Amino acid sequence: MKNIILFDDCRVQLLPLTYTRPVAELRVGITTISEKWQYFLGDKVSFYTEKYLSEKFPLCIEEDNYLINGSIIPDAALVSAIEKLQTADVLVKANTIIACRMNKAATASFNNQISEAGKTIQYSGEYLQVKNTWDIFELNDKLLRIDFQTLTSGRNSQPISKTNNVISPENIFIEEGAKVECSILNASTGPIYIGKEAEIMEGCMVRGPLALCDHSVLKMGAKIYGATTIGPGSKVGGEVHNSVFFANSNKAHDGFLGNSVLGEWCNLGADTNNSNLKNNYAEVKLWNYATERFVNTGLQFCGLIMGDHSKCAINTMFNTGTVVGVSANIFGAGFPRNFIPSFTWGGAHGLDTYPLNKAIETAQKVFGRRKKDFSEIEQNIFKQIFIQSEKYRR
Repeated sequence: MKNIILFDDCRVQLLPLTYTRPVAELRVGITTISEKWQYFLGDKVSFYTEKYLSEKFPLCIEEDNYLINGSIIPDAALVSAIEKLQTADVLVKANTIIACRMNKAATASFNNQISEAGKTIQYSGEYLQVKNTWDIFELNDKLLRIDFQTLTSGRNSQPISKTNNVISPENIFIEEGAKVECSILNASTGPIYIGKEAEIMEGCMVRGPLALCDHSVLKMGAKIYGATTIGPGSKVGGEVHNSVFFANSNKAHDGFLGNSVLGEWCNLGADTNNSNLKNNYAEVKLWNYATERFVNTGLQFCGLIMGDHSKCAINTMFNTGTVVGVSANIFGAGFPRNFIPSFTWGGAHGLDTYPLNKAIETAQKVFGRRKKDFSEIEQNIFKQIFIQSEKYRR
């Protein structure tokens, strides 16, 4: 058994999504990056991440350790190269560490820098990497297709109900306990994966690729365009295009969401809409935590990036390229700012600080509805994010 440690890279560029999780816990395709590595390597993983996250995402150091860049997507060639590493070897591409093999002492002092003490091996192949928040929806089509093959290879789908109108049924996989009735499923444009105990209600129109993960629901009459991932425990309605919901987030009513990423425990009020294209068709700029300014994404289509636990009221309108931090509460008429800091309350009329005790109280109620405990560990993470994000609320 190998001891696999996934270390953070590009973490600041991936805020606010990485305020609450290691980089490798980002979901892109059907599964998280860490789940992809576990599949390829067949071993459990631990995380080299921020200290305040380590109690929830612990680090396990042994005598012999494989440290792997948590922002990189595994493939067979990359895994083969990593498995050939000897102790003190460092696998790199240009100035990026892909992986290294280290003893206990070296692992404890690892700082994500190319060490002169080890043997540096240049990797000649290519790989996919999540470096920016928008890479998540940009890579989602390719990775959803790859994950579909990975998860369904050699397995049989549950039968598709005859009440559905189906195109390319060979590209549809339904897990045990899932329900799909009276809907249109077009998998000619990409695979459709329906997880365990998930449900597509009557009247939905789905064009793949789509991943509806375990225990998630598509509400009646939803219109879903690929490439879209709806993470475990989420509820989605209205119109959605090329977006990723991490888990336990809701967009349960009408309204449009496109080219967007929502973290966990988010909720979009009825008739919330986002713009994903500027009126002048210019490339979209997005708030970047690393530079602390808006940077050009190089994309013409870019919508909403929303951190965990954030919510918005009915009829909220998000402008093209909006970034919302963790535990923000957005309401009121008009377009709010394109950058809404964590723990803020308000909208276009202005933003006030969302008091930490109130934010924790709300999170406890949200968790309680799912029969979960917003534990002291979760509360301590909130407290650290509140401190780290304070400068953006001034």
